[in-house]
Amino acid sequence: MTRKKSLYSILTLFILLIIAYFALAPRIFDSNTNTLDGKTLPTIRDDARALHNSLTIVDLHSDTLLWKRSLLDDADYGHMDLGRLQQGNVSLQIFSSVTKTPSGQNYDSNSDESDNITLLAISQLQPIKTWNSLLNRSLYHADKLDAAIAETQGALTSIKTGRSIDQMLNARSNGGNRIGAMLSIEGLQNLEGKRKNLDRLYDAGFRMAGLAHFFDNEVAGSMHGTQKYGLTDFGKEIVSAMEEKGMIVDIAHASRSAVKDVLAMARRPVVSSHGGVQAKCPVNRNLNDNEIRAIAENGGLIGIGYWEGAVCDTSPASIAAAMKHIRDLVGVKHVALGSDYDGAVITRFDTSGLVHVTQALIDAGFSDNEIRAIMGGNAIRLLKAGLEPLP
Repeated sequence: MTRKKSLYSILTLFILLIIAYFALAPRIFDSNTNTLDGKTLPTIRDDARALHNSLTIVDLHSDTLLWKRSLLDDADYGHMDLGRLQQGNVSLQIFSSVTKTPSGQNYDSNSDESDNITLLAISQLQPIKTWNSLLNRSLYHADKLDAAIAETQGALTSIKTGRSIDQMLNARSNGGNRIGAMLSIEGLQNLEGKRKNLDRLYDAGFRMAGLAHFFDNEVAGSMHGTQKYGLTDFGKEIVSAMEEKGMIVDIAHASRSAVKDVLAMARRPVVSSHGGVQAKCPVNRNLNDNEIRAIAENGGLIGIGYWEGAVCDTSPASIAAAMKHIRDLVGVKHVALGSDYDGAVITRFDTSGLVHVTQALIDAGFSDNEIRAIMGGNAIRLLKAGLEPLP
């Protein structure tokens, strides 16, 4: 009997440990992965606050949907939720679906043989269909955003067309605090090699897609992959189909060969949704001046991130310096925000602190009109045009 009690106690402890793991591990990992560096920020001046509150603000990239926490919860960790979007005066947030990342992830060379997201999906108790399907992981992220939008009863609104952007902006101009939410994809490995899956993703609400993430895939090489090849034949088919449907092509993370291939065939402006520039931060992650010029010739947009790999620092001044380089090289109309919030990065401020970018741009000598363009005007222009199907 004593032995049975002992086995029962061990079994009970084992079950409790499993419950504790699934209850606590996702939050612990999230809170230790998406952090602030705690360094001093400048005091916000009245002029910066007043200008910031008058802006239309668009952020081209956040990975918040990857994590278990709800967009509607006022979390004390991570970088983004509805409350902090409202505090930051964000008008439109683009939420990316991350479906696979390699073990030992780095900016130089990664294979596709390992996957961190499988364990994350299991530990978060996501639907079993997401455990071994990259496509279903993205469809789950779309469902997650749709559920949040429905629950807010208008505070969040889905962005799928140029008209929906106009409706969101009209609501805000009439005193509403409505925030647009648009779906993007971080690497088209979630197509699982099938053209028909692009239609499924479009039908689920995705309106932007990066071609590759941290490894080469069936569509394109990654600048962090092992081979770093250009667009494949399948990739050229997908880029053409995206443009026809009204999906924005995102070249962030794409290899330099793939970027060149995309720009050679693109019929519509592209974006580099989140990153930096080599001239200010010589990391493999970032765009060189020739690429910046080519994106500008295409009419495209470059979103500048807030983490060290993008700007070699986390200060607002470093963010503004990268933006100034693009402005001086090709013009202000090609600059945008691309935070990469909740993308397993460390930043100086979260979404509620976006006024620090506004103030840094003032301090760097940007005019009010230039700041309006960078903080959201440029993105609104590109999205409204790019979301419409080609005739």
